Amino acid sequence: MSQKERWVLVSILSAVFLLAATDIAGDSKEGVDFWHLVLEGSVGLISLFGIFYVLRDSFKTKQNLIEANQKFSAYREESEKWRTESKKYLDGLSCAIDEQLSKWGLTSAEKEVAFLLLKGLSLKDAANVRNTTEKTARVQSMAIYAKAGLSSRSELSAFFLEDLLVPQKI
Repeated sequence: MSQKERWVLVSILSAVFLLAATDIAGDSKEGVDFWHLVLEGSVGLISLFGIFYVLRDSFKTKQNLIEANQKFSAYREESEKWRTESKKYLDGLSCAIDEQLSKWGLTSAEKEVAFLLLKGLSLKDAANVRNTTEKTARVQSMAIYAKAGLSSRSELSAFFLEDLLVPQKI
Protein backbone atom coordinates (compact mmCIF):
# COMPACT_ATOMS: atom_id res chain seq x y z
CA MET A 1 0.00 0.00 0.00
CA SER A 2 1.42 3.38 -0.96
CA GLN A 3 1.81 6.25 1.48
CA LYS A 4 -0.97 8.15 -0.26
CA GLU A 5 -3.34 5.19 0.04
CA ARG A 6 -2.51 4.88 3.75
CA TRP A 7 -3.38 8.52 4.39
CA VAL A 8 -6.64 8.23 2.43
CA LEU A 9 -7.58 5.19 4.51
CA VAL A 10 -6.65 6.96 7.77
CA SER A 11 -8.74 9.97 6.71
CA ILE A 12 -11.77 7.81 5.92
CA LEU A 13 -11.47 5.88 9.18
CA SER A 14 -11.06 9.15 11.10
CA ALA A 15 -14.22 10.52 9.50
CA VAL A 16 -16.10 7.32 10.43
CA PHE A 17 -14.84 7.60 14.02
CA LEU A 18 -15.82 11.28 14.30
CA LEU A 19 -19.26 10.67 12.79
CA ALA A 20 -19.84 7.73 15.14
CA ALA A 21 -18.69 9.76 18.16
CA THR A 22 -20.92 12.70 17.18
CA ASP A 23 -23.88 10.37 16.65
CA ILE A 24 -23.29 8.67 20.01
CA ALA A 25 -23.16 12.06 21.76
CA GLY A 26 -26.42 13.15 20.10
CA ASP A 27 -28.16 9.81 20.67
CA SER A 28 -27.18 9.65 24.33
CA LYS A 29 -28.89 13.04 24.93
CA GLU A 30 -32.04 11.77 23.24
CA GLY A 31 -32.20 8.65 25.41
CA VAL A 32 -31.66 6.04 22.70
CA ASP A 33 -31.48 2.38 23.72
CA PHE A 34 -28.23 1.20 25.23
CA TRP A 35 -27.67 -1.52 22.59
CA HIS A 36 -27.84 1.17 19.85
CA LEU A 37 -25.11 3.18 21.62
CA VAL A 38 -22.99 0.02 22.02
CA LEU A 39 -23.38 -0.77 18.31
CA GLU A 40 -22.36 2.72 17.23
CA GLY A 41 -19.56 2.70 19.80
CA SER A 42 -18.31 -0.56 18.29
CA VAL A 43 -18.20 1.06 14.85
CA GLY A 44 -16.19 3.94 16.32
CA LEU A 45 -13.79 1.62 18.13
CA ILE A 46 -13.29 -0.55 15.04
CA SER A 47 -12.47 2.54 12.97
CA LEU A 48 -10.11 3.74 15.70
CA PHE A 49 -8.42 0.32 15.70
CA GLY A 50 -8.09 0.57 11.91
CA ILE A 51 -6.45 4.00 12.21
CA PHE A 52 -3.88 2.73 14.70
CA TYR A 53 -3.24 -0.41 12.65
CA VAL A 54 -2.58 1.53 9.45
CA LEU A 55 -0.41 4.11 11.21
CA ARG A 56 1.55 1.38 13.02
CA ASP A 57 2.21 -0.36 9.71
CA SER A 58 3.27 2.95 8.18
CA PHE A 59 5.70 3.64 11.01
CA LYS A 60 7.08 0.07 10.81
CA THR A 61 7.64 0.47 7.08
CA LYS A 62 9.38 3.78 7.64
CA GLN A 63 11.59 2.28 10.38
CA ASN A 64 12.49 -0.67 8.13
CA LEU A 65 13.41 1.74 5.36
CA ILE A 66 15.63 3.74 7.73
CA GLU A 67 17.36 0.55 8.90
CA ALA A 68 17.83 -0.64 5.32
CA ASN A 69 19.34 2.72 4.36
CA GLN A 70 21.72 2.55 7.32
CA LYS A 71 22.81 -0.98 6.36
CA PHE A 72 23.24 0.08 2.75
CA SER A 73 25.35 3.04 3.82
CA ALA A 74 27.48 0.76 5.99
CA TYR A 75 27.94 -1.68 3.09
CA ARG A 76 28.82 1.18 0.77
CA GLU A 77 31.40 2.50 3.24
CA GLU A 78 32.84 -0.99 3.65
CA SER A 79 32.99 -1.40 -0.12
CA GLU A 80 34.76 1.93 -0.58
CA LYS A 81 37.19 1.09 2.21
CA TRP A 82 37.96 -2.27 0.58
CA ARG A 83 38.49 -0.61 -2.81
CA THR A 84 40.80 1.97 -1.29
CA GLU A 85 42.81 -0.60 0.67
CA SER A 86 43.07 -3.04 -2.22
CA LYS A 87 43.64 -0.53 -5.02
CA LYS A 88 47.41 -1.01 -5.10
CA TYR A 89 46.97 -4.79 -5.26
CA LEU A 90 44.32 -4.58 -7.95
CA ASP A 91 46.45 -2.17 -9.96
CA GLY A 92 49.38 -4.56 -9.61
CA LEU A 93 47.25 -7.52 -10.64
CA SER A 94 45.90 -5.58 -13.59
CA CYS A 95 49.43 -4.73 -14.72
CA ALA A 96 50.56 -8.34 -14.26
CA ILE A 97 47.61 -9.59 -16.32
CA ASP A 98 48.36 -7.01 -19.03
CA GLU A 99 52.01 -8.14 -19.14
CA GLN A 100 50.96 -11.77 -19.56
CA LEU A 101 48.50 -10.85 -22.30
CA SER A 102 51.34 -9.02 -24.07
CA LYS A 103 53.59 -12.09 -23.70
CA TRP A 104 50.91 -14.11 -25.47
CA GLY A 105 51.02 -11.58 -28.32
CA LEU A 106 47.44 -10.37 -28.01
CA THR A 107 46.36 -7.29 -29.93
CA SER A 108 44.94 -4.33 -28.00
CA ALA A 109 41.41 -5.35 -29.04
CA GLU A 110 42.01 -8.92 -27.86
CA LYS A 111 43.42 -7.61 -24.57
CA GLU A 112 40.31 -5.53 -24.07
CA VAL A 113 38.08 -8.55 -24.73
CA ALA A 114 40.22 -10.66 -22.37
CA PHE A 115 39.82 -8.13 -19.56
CA LEU A 116 36.05 -7.98 -20.14
CA LEU A 117 35.84 -11.78 -20.08
CA LEU A 118 37.87 -11.88 -16.86
CA LYS A 119 35.42 -9.38 -15.35
CA GLY A 120 32.65 -11.87 -16.12
CA LEU A 121 30.95 -10.18 -19.07
CA SER A 122 29.29 -12.37 -21.67
CA LEU A 123 30.46 -12.16 -25.26
CA LYS A 124 27.31 -10.20 -26.08
CA ASP A 125 27.98 -7.71 -23.25
CA ALA A 126 31.65 -7.42 -24.21
CA ALA A 127 30.60 -6.67 -27.78
CA ASN A 128 28.18 -4.01 -26.56
CA VAL A 129 30.85 -2.37 -24.40
CA ARG A 130 33.24 -2.30 -27.35
CA ASN A 131 30.58 -1.34 -29.92
CA THR A 132 31.24 -4.41 -32.04
CA THR A 133 29.21 -7.45 -32.96
CA GLU A 134 28.96 -10.55 -30.84
CA LYS A 135 30.57 -12.51 -33.69
CA THR A 136 33.63 -10.21 -33.55
CA ALA A 137 33.92 -10.70 -29.79
CA ARG A 138 33.61 -14.48 -30.27
CA VAL A 139 36.36 -14.52 -32.92
CA GLN A 140 38.60 -12.41 -30.69
CA SER A 141 37.97 -14.69 -27.71
CA MET A 142 38.90 -17.71 -29.82
CA ALA A 143 42.12 -15.92 -30.85
CA ILE A 144 42.88 -15.21 -27.18
CA TYR A 145 42.46 -18.87 -26.23
CA ALA A 146 44.55 -20.04 -29.20
CA LYS A 147 47.42 -17.61 -28.52
CA ALA A 148 47.38 -18.45 -24.80
CA GLY A 149 47.17 -22.20 -25.36
CA LEU A 150 43.90 -22.35 -23.44
CA SER A 151 40.57 -23.81 -24.43
CA SER A 152 37.95 -21.74 -22.63
CA ARG A 153 37.02 -18.72 -20.58
CA SER A 154 37.21 -20.76 -17.39
CA GLU A 155 40.81 -21.74 -18.21
CA LEU A 156 41.61 -18.09 -18.92
CA SER A 157 40.16 -17.06 -15.55
CA ALA A 158 41.86 -19.93 -13.75
CA PHE A 159 45.22 -18.99 -15.30
CA PHE A 160 45.12 -15.63 -13.53
CA LEU A 161 43.00 -16.33 -10.46
CA GLU A 162 44.06 -19.81 -9.36
CA ASP A 163 46.88 -18.53 -7.16
CA LEU A 164 44.61 -15.97 -5.50
CA LEU A 165 42.65 -18.65 -3.66
CA VAL A 166 43.53 -19.00 -0.01
CA PRO A 167 45.10 -22.43 0.56
CA GLN A 168 42.89 -24.76 2.55
CA LYS A 169 44.22 -26.01 5.87
CA ILE A 170 44.14 -29.75 6.08
